Amino acid sequence: MEKQKNAVGRRKEAVTRVFLSKGEGKITVNGKDYKTYFPLVYLQNQVEAPFKTVEIADKFDVVINATGGGVKGQAEAAKLGIARALLEVSADYRPALKAAGLLKRDPRSVERKKPGRKKARRSFQFSKR
Repeated sequence: MEKQKNAVGRRKEAVTRVFLSKGEGKITVNGKDYKTYFPLVYLQNQVEAPFKTVEIADKFDVVINATGGGVKGQAEAAKLGIARALLEVSADYRPALKAAGLLKRDPRSVERKKPGRKKARRSFQFSKR
């Protein structure tokens, strides 16, 4: 691998651009360390998941630009982005990543609000009298 590889990850309204380069395992999200940006352990695990799957945690530095959505959406978008970037590095990682379900974009997103309703499906409170 001569230069950095990049990929895009998406989840709900969140979009992340992931830049992968040779290094010692530093992960930065929007200029901060990922452990500060994602304070919850399960979100940190989401970001680390692709590396743990292919067992190469300390061979790459990752720079992530995250926009839109919330913290959870951004963490899961980063997971997809990292998995896609790892595929660009080596196609040998594909079976392991695919088996772990890391290459699938989660299609679930918020349902739109309908007219005459309070939210997408919730109706206004019914008053009998």
